[in-house]
Amino acid sequence: MAWRQTPLLNRNILSLLSSNSNTFIARFSSKANPYHVKVGIPEFLNGIGNGVETYAEKLESEFGDLQNLLVARSLKLKKLNVGGDPKVCKHRKLILKYAHKYRLGLWKPRVEPPKSNK
Repeated sequence: MAWRQTPLLNRNILSLLSSNSNTFIARFSSKANPYHVKVGIPEFLNGIGNGVETYAEKLESEFGDLQNLLVARSLKLKKLNVGGDPKVCKHRKLILKYAHKYRLGLWKPRVEPPKSNK
């Protein structure tokens, strides 16, 4: 008896999915961030966190804009003494890791939505 009911059950499920496919997709789609903010070096480093933002002035004076920082190599950051202290040796690795993710479009610094005064 169960063998006869499974094709019927599958057919019913498929008909439900095909008739409601638009609502199904719309309900589970991701929403884009409505606030487009120009990302500079300080915003990028603040997005990474973990104390990396302390290098904002040094990196901004050396690279100028974010695009130059995104193509920087580890040796260049090491010469600037980014993450040179043994206590914070992970900072250079964090900057390079998040720069790669940002270039691929897999990560963006969090943007605070504008606060409304109520």
